[in-house]
Amino acid sequence: MKLVPSLFACALSVTSAFADDLPKFQVDASWPKTLPNNWIMGQAAGVAVDAQDHIWVIQRPRTLTDDEKAATFNPPRAKCCVPAPPVLVFDQDGSLLKAWGGPGEGYDWFEVEHGINIDHKGFVWVGGNGNNDGHVLKFTQEGKFVLQIGKPGAQTGSADTTRLGRPADTDVDPITNEVFIADGYGNHRVIVFDADTGAYKRHWGAYGKPPSDTKAPAYSPAGPPPEQFANPVHCVKIAKDGLVYVCDRSNDRIQVFRKDGTFVKEFFVAKETLAGGSAWDLDFWPDAKQTFLMNADGTNDEVRTLVRETGEVVSTLGRKGRNAGEFHYVHNIAVDSKGNIYTTEVDTGKRAQKFRYIGPPLK
Repeated sequence: MKLVPSLFACALSVTSAFADDLPKFQVDASWPKTLPNNWIMGQAAGVAVDAQDHIWVIQRPRTLTDDEKAATFNPPRAKCCVPAPPVLVFDQDGSLLKAWGGPGEGYDWFEVEHGINIDHKGFVWVGGNGNNDGHVLKFTQEGKFVLQIGKPGAQTGSADTTRLGRPADTDVDPITNEVFIADGYGNHRVIVFDADTGAYKRHWGAYGKPPSDTKAPAYSPAGPPPEQFANPVHCVKIAKDGLVYVCDRSNDRIQVFRKDGTFVKEFFVAKETLAGGSAWDLDFWPDAKQTFLMNADGTNDEVRTLVRETGEVVSTLGRKGRNAGEFHYVHNIAVDSKGNIYTTEVDTGKRAQKFRYIGPPLK
């Protein structure tokens, strides 16, 4: 298996408390393996790890160009390739275990796939951020439909509790069995439903206030902190201690709440970043205290290690580029139980990558 030794996490100015404990990584250029069935991956818009350390990717088959899907034409224009199904599941070595997804009986598939999560019961949650996407879907791991929350159609705004607004991400609380949704590209809120019945529970905007869809000024690094979430509200993650972390992507910040929506704190990351912002996705480091947050930034195209308590950036990984270990629009991040990192890329990146954890030992 080929590893690229020159690409490690780069330590920044680090407090003495973490200087000896920073995670280090090595890109695995052989992961994943070539897809079977002449399949090819489009924009990869979500990644998650399940309890068996299988890696789940959701990708966008309809983003493939004609030359990428040349084998689908009649007659074929070239030997390769045909679009893979939207949901792909890999093992640690990068072999494809299963694939499914797309339109089916009893539910509405998405215009544009976005986000994937595997909950504590093993159910698979997926969403979409197309112009008319207003829902999330819940499936078994074999792709059997279980539940739809929301419905497609024209966007209706952040006060509507019957549908979503181009939702970006989900996470399910194993204590309360509630699904938290980052909502999203159309709305400006976190919204919570019962994960079994889909019954509405509550929602909130930035600082725990009611969300507003009033057009806000463009983000300014020198200005006061924005009073509302910008679009997109791009991720929601629940820590073991019950704190809820929300990616306010274009405002370069992460806001932290209790599960009832009470605001706890916020921290800015790469605050000078404009364009698409810096807070694209997060996952927790798998030590007992979840000491670090791993932050994917698709504007600067790097992965950062943050101290979870303070938001301090203590190391970075990657840069813009096409080589293994570099990124073009790194969109999502997930960490397995062994500390390995998985990333996905949208736009013309159209790939998933693995960064193997090489130490120090997890505590």
